[in-house]
Amino acid sequence: MHALTESVRRHPLPWYFGVTFFLSWGAIVLAVQLATGGLSPTPEQFQLTLPATVPAMLLGPAVASLVLTGIASGREGYQDLLGRLLIWRVEGRWYLFALLVAPVTLAAPVLVLWISSPDYAPRIATEPDRAGTLVMALVLGVVVGLLEEIGWTGFAIPRARQHYGVLWTGLLVGVAWGAWHFFVNYWGGGGTNGGVPLAVFMSLWLVSVLVGQLTAYRVLMVWVYDHTGSVLVAALMHASLAAFQFILNPLAPGVPQQVYPWGQAASMWLLVAAVALTSRGEMTGPRRFLPLHIRPPHRPPRRRR
Repeated sequence: MHALTESVRRHPLPWYFGVTFFLSWGAIVLAVQLATGGLSPTPEQFQLTLPATVPAMLLGPAVASLVLTGIASGREGYQDLLGRLLIWRVEGRWYLFALLVAPVTLAAPVLVLWISSPDYAPRIATEPDRAGTLVMALVLGVVVGLLEEIGWTGFAIPRARQHYGVLWTGLLVGVAWGAWHFFVNYWGGGGTNGGVPLAVFMSLWLVSVLVGQLTAYRVLMVWVYDHTGSVLVAALMHASLAAFQFILNPLAPGVPQQVYPWGQAASMWLLVAAVALTSRGEMTGPRRFLPLHIRPPHRPPRRRR
């Protein structure tokens, strides 16, 4: 157990990413296998597995964070995580930024595309039960934001910030966060239900993970966390993204599913650039502060000569 503890303390990010992917991907693959009897479900079959696959997937980041926090820091780590989760007294501008970034950057490109073609109509404009859609988006956002950010912001980001600036921390965690969504995107996303060839889908998906909206959004989330130290605010920012993706993203299969995400990614990266230009080097500078109490790896004391 001592060797495991030292390994987690010395290499927390590889441990976190490995455990998170193992739990989430393992659970989602198992759920699909049990529900469909195979690993090549149609989008329609995959939709039927969502009550099992989505909760199983979402538990991965939170469970990984809780387990590894206990191993690396014990009770002090849990107290620190809870304390950061309960931080709510921050300046109002950070709440506004956290809640409004997603709807603005997601809606702008969709509305522009909608003018050119009805295929890009946002979901809220095509759903007959708009009230139900809004309620579902709110519930989904809160659950997704809380469960995921206990892991990504609760564990990974503060540890990455020990070594990297805001930009590189956001890129590192953002790429991992995007890759973590692979099975949902492949089995349940528009890339498959629109008849897009597998090779094309995989190429576009890989590029989208590296430079897509999730990576840009994670950079902004790291910047907000750097100023607030609040996992709660990070969870609300994530909740806003999940909710407005549900409300605003078009449902038309095929080409639209490969086009509008790039517009959203571009709008988010433009915002990242604007923040970088106006934040006086905060994006690439050294860490602002590190609210997380992390025990250093054990080293034997030096002998006095």
